This record gives sequence, C-alpha cells and structure tokens, in this order.
Amino acid sequence: MLTLFGMSLVIFVLLRLAPGNIVDILFDSAGYVSEADKALIERELGIDKPVWAQYVDWLRAVVTGDLGKSYRYDQPAWQLIKPMIPVTVELAFLSMVISVLLGVPTGVVSAVRQDTGLDYVLRVFSIAGLSMPSFWLGMVIILSLVGWLGWIPPMIYVSPAEDLKLHLVQFLLPALAVGYRSSALIMRITRSAMLEVLREDYVRTAWAKGQSGRAVVWRHALKNAILPVVTVIGIEFAFLIGGLVVTETVFNLPGVARFLVEAILWRDYPIVQNLVMFIAIVVVLSNLVVDMLYGVLDPRVRYG
Repeated sequence: MLTLFGMSLVIFVLLRLAPGNIVDILFDSAGYVSEADKALIERELGIDKPVWAQYVDWLRAVVTGDLGKSYRYDQPAWQLIKPMIPVTVELAFLSMVISVLLGVPTGVVSAVRQDTGLDYVLRVFSIAGLSMPSFWLGMVIILSLVGWLGWIPPMIYVSPAEDLKLHLVQFLLPALAVGYRSSALIMRITRSAMLEVLREDYVRTAWAKGQSGRAVVWRHALKNAILPVVTVIGIEFAFLIGGLVVTETVFNLPGVARFLVEAILWRDYPIVQNLVMFIAIVVVLSNLVVDMLYGVLDPRVRYG
C-alpha cells in the first residue's frame, strides 16, 4: 500500500508539471481565448484548485470507487478504461506465453551446447531479438503478409464473441512480434543461469551416476536455474502492460497503452492517473507473485 501511495503521489505531481492543461489545449485549437470562459471551465473541471486539494479529492474519489470523469469525452473514466484492459492484458499474456515457449528451451539448449555452432546461431537469434524493435517487426510481418500472400490482418478490433478465429489471428501476429523480443531476453538469462548451474558439483554427481542427459538438464539443472528466469518473466509482463503503445498502434488495437498516450496529449487527468495507477498495480502484483513463486519453485527459499 505504501508503494502504491508513493506512486500515486509521483503520478499526480508529474502530470501537473507538464505545461498546459486540457482547457489550454481546447482554447488553442479553437484559436480564441476568453479568460472568463476559460476560468469557468477550469472551475467546472476542478483544476482551478491548488494541486494538494486536487490530489486529496482524487484519493477520496478512488477510495470510494469513483474514478472520475474524462475531461475530453465527458464520460465516467471507468466506462472508457474497462473495455481496453482485457485487450492489453490478453496481448501481454499471449506475448509472454510465446516468449517463454521460445526463450526457455533455446536458452537451455544454448547452455548445454556451449560454444558449438548451434550455440552461436541461437545467440545471434537472441541478439537480433534484442536489437529489433517489436513495432518494426510488426510492420515487417504486415508487409510480408501483404507482399507474399496478398492478405492483411484485420485492422479493426474483432472481439472473441464476434469471431474467435479471426480474433486469435489478430492477436497472434502482434504477440509474435512482441514475444520474440522478450524471448531473446529470457533466452539470455536462461543460458547464463544454466551455465552457472551446470558447473555445480551436484550436476557432475548426477552425470557420474549415469542419469540420462534429459533428467540432468531438465529435472536438476533447470529446476535450480529457474529463479532468475521467473524474475525476468515477471518484470517483462509488467513492462508489457504499459509498453505496448506503438505495437497497439501498428495493429490498431484499442488497448490501455495506446489510449494512455492519447490521454496524456489531451491532459485528460482522470484517465491518465487511473491508467498509470493500473499499470503500477500490475507491477506490484507481478513482483508479489514472483516472490511467492520463489518459495514454491525452490524449497530453500522461505519467508518468515
């Protein structure tokens, strides 16, 4: 709770430090300014109050379950945010599934086959993933589909209730683009952790006892090398919730990250504050889940 309180304070203050507000933007776009009308709108929106008073009002509203009303759309913030959360969470979840399925096995194989041709190929594969922005890869995927197959993925969001197959195709392509980058990082961490564990005495003892390579690598070595990998997976998932801005824009997905940028440009304080708080909550919960998994995955880890 203390972390979330600190985050709320930082979010609120930084947002107010940005020059201008939605009233300035509206009057600038109209090319006409009436100080009386401007003051009236600021009073209606409550942004004429001191910053500390606005912060107290926001906290009081959040505690009571009222997320406020969008300045730009004149609608309750929750009604605007609610349909976007599943889109971003689904994309982040699919991306992490793909990244884990790609990153962990390739990291293990690269460690076991250290300094072989396969190891070098997999390391180049991971470096390429870290070097290529996911949104650029997404555009390459779209252009390749258009050029080779004469087909373009749907550019309008399709809900799973409307067409499940088309919905999965629409999300699979950006998930592949984003998941490839995350898989490269997971592969590097898995390889480093496995190389360290494979040099341990108990692994050499397992080999000396004649256990199969599969049992030694996957049952003994990977089990003891998984903790740093789980940490990276948790961090990456939290990062994806708020870091899919350009990817959602490229594939025209109505997600949280894309809407957050639009709200920042319009100085739509209620939307920005609540979306960033949502991302902060996801980060805190991800770290909590990772810490709890430590005790499950490694019996040596115990919390008092």
